[in-house]
Amino acid sequence: MGVIKQQFKDISEKQNSAIKDMLKEHGDKKIGDVTLSQVYQGMRGITGLVTETSLLDAQSGIRFRGFSIPELREKLPKAPGGAEPLPEGIFYLMLLGKLPTEDDVHHLTSVFQRRSHVPSYVFNTLESLPINTHPMTMFVIGVMALQNESRFAKEYQKGMNKKDYWGFMYDDVIDLIARLPRIAAYIYRRKYKNNEHIEPDGLLDWAGNFAHMMGYDTEEFRELMRLYLTIHADHEGGNVSAHTTHLVGSALSDPYLSFAAGMNGLAGPLHGLANQEVIKWILDMQAELKSDEPSAKQIEEYVKKTLSIGKVVPGYGHAVLRVTDPRFIAQMEFGKKHMPHDKLLQTVWRIYEVVPPILQSLGKIKNPWPNVDAHSGSLLYHYGFKEFDFYTVLFGVSRSLGVLSSLCWDRALSLPIERPKSITTVSVNNWLQGKEDIAGD
Repeated sequence: MGVIKQQFKDISEKQNSAIKDMLKEHGDKKIGDVTLSQVYQGMRGITGLVTETSLLDAQSGIRFRGFSIPELREKLPKAPGGAEPLPEGIFYLMLLGKLPTEDDVHHLTSVFQRRSHVPSYVFNTLESLPINTHPMTMFVIGVMALQNESRFAKEYQKGMNKKDYWGFMYDDVIDLIARLPRIAAYIYRRKYKNNEHIEPDGLLDWAGNFAHMMGYDTEEFRELMRLYLTIHADHEGGNVSAHTTHLVGSALSDPYLSFAAGMNGLAGPLHGLANQEVIKWILDMQAELKSDEPSAKQIEEYVKKTLSIGKVVPGYGHAVLRVTDPRFIAQMEFGKKHMPHDKLLQTVWRIYEVVPPILQSLGKIKNPWPNVDAHSGSLLYHYGFKEFDFYTVLFGVSRSLGVLSSLCWDRALSLPIERPKSITTVSVNNWLQGKEDIAGD
């Protein structure tokens, strides 16, 4: 058994025992009450999931096993000579609940390198698709084609003990994460770069090799990919991609099926498209104003015009956060370090100065601050990465780290199939009139 796999086994067995004791003593205690509005409006705010890997704090942003984004940028191991954390480190942290050493991260990098081979039939499957197929559709099909490699599915068919679920789930998760950059880069080169592919470099880290295979071989862009793939890795368990991966996995679907389902959710306009919507909004503003350096006054007028016609300013506002998203700050710091004179980025920073006071003046918006999407597209754009439809694929590669480490925990803790109670509007009306009890199952 591998070193990290053995650590996960030991840690998860201890936590599994602790949870059983906790439920035995406190299982009947109530966490909160559910309102009718929550039932009808997306279950927002209902506490109904356990996700060990991260928690969203309204005042400090997303915390990964208790660590904030600034802390992770400081504490997680870096590539030699680099300043941004290696994504392998945040996967290790989410999986095992402790900060990795440099040796831990280098070991995980080598594991990903060894297990990154993608069978030729997967590429043949992608080649059979029309070139105008959306890259997220190609990405999901590539993952589904890989499902033939699932160790969990094969062992389940043979008949395995429930206690062994986690081990084969873990093996599939490591294999899938190792292979995703190869599949994503292949799609990128096929669709946007005349089908001219770049072979992986076995000496590079997971994010650096991804950048290399896409054709962006500067160390600066590799640093951006390390930062991007780290800060987008997880976002609690209730967002669509994380929840969908968990939900499908609760039926004992293997990681390939579960992750593909989550990526179909990420492809939805309300989930994974925000960063490209931000960059398009900024470019449209520059075009309308006939300036790539709009003034604060011009931006203010354009923002008010956007709001007056019933549209939102993309990238601003968050259901939980009450401060500027620390992931926005991390990207802004990266931009000011590497490209302080970029006109598009200067516009992003000027928007940051202008928009919050306008939104605050409306009196209806609890969080007028920018989220991660308000900045990420502009950094990619600076390096000539202008294929907006592919931005969500990058998001998906990053999100694999969180949702798949969570899937390991789902099986290690033997979480059951997810099956919430549903009701009808007729039963709700009867309940409001005192004719029916809808509180029970």
